[in-house]
Parts: sequence; C-alpha cells; structure tokens
Amino acid sequence: MPQVTLTVNGTKHTVEVEARTLLVETLREQLRLTGTHVGCDTSQCGACVVHMGGDSVKSCTILSVQCDGSDITTIEGLAAADGTLHPMQEAFREYHALQCGFCTPGMVMSAIDLVNKHPDGMSEKEIREGLEGNLCRCTGYHNIVKAIAAAQDVMHGRVPELVRAAAE
Repeated sequence: MPQVTLTVNGTKHTVEVEARTLLVETLREQLRLTGTHVGCDTSQCGACVVHMGGDSVKSCTILSVQCDGSDITTIEGLAAADGTLHPMQEAFREYHALQCGFCTPGMVMSAIDLVNKHPDGMSEKEIREGLEGNLCRCTGYHNIVKAIAAAQDVMHGRVPELVRAAAE
C-alpha cells in the first residue's frame, strides 16, 4: 500500500493507505480526527471541508494519495493551544450559528477560507453566495451569515475582538 505523509494541524503523519482511500477517511479512521464529518459522500453538503495548503477542499472528493506532502488543517486545529477559539468559531458560538452541529465544522472551515479571500469584507448577499457549497438543514443560515459578518471584521483587524451587537 502507498505511504502518504501529511502535516495535519501542525503534526506530521505518515500513514499507509489504499490508493482509493479518501482524505476524509484517513482523517477520521487513521488519525482519529472525527470533527471532519461525512455527510453526503457526493461533494454536495460541505460537512467534510478542511483546509489544504490554506484553501478549503471537500475531503470526501479527494484521495489521500493526492494530498501527499500537503499541509491540512481540520476543525480540531483551529483553536489555540490554550483553548482560545478561532474568531470564526467564537462568532458561531456567540451568534448561535448552529443547531444540531453536524454541518458546523465544514461551515466554519469554508467560512474562514471565504473571509480570507475577501479582505475588504463581504455583504450579506456575498456571504450567502459564498456558502453555496455548504448545506445546513437546521438554521436557515440567518445566524450563520451574521456570525461570518462579525468574524470577518475581527479576522481582518477592523475590530479587536468579537462584540455582540447590543441591538440583539
């Protein structure tokens, strides 16, 4: 079986995988990083989104052997060592941007990539369009969009920390 070397959340791993093993399977089954979820297995829902080289990818549609040598970040790798949440994770918590939580890891990972690619900010419409590849069957996206709008200002240094709007 082929060997694959991945740096996942800052830690280098070398694992043996079958040539047909998906990245999501390697993360969940071999590395025991179960925050990356398998939703649809067809690249439709976005529950499996991780970052590869800083860009979001749907890990249910990429083979592990294609990722050899890559830097991968999963939802488990976002928080600081002291447990401080990434600004996007904090925004999702603060704005109640989750219900069942199944889509949340992939949604957070997609949202971070989306915000990173739009340093000048995005409108609500642009955020909604940017999330087209992620499905949530619980929230109706309203609070998700609010959370991303708040986090984008923190991530780009426009406000020092996440502050919940007093009008809510």
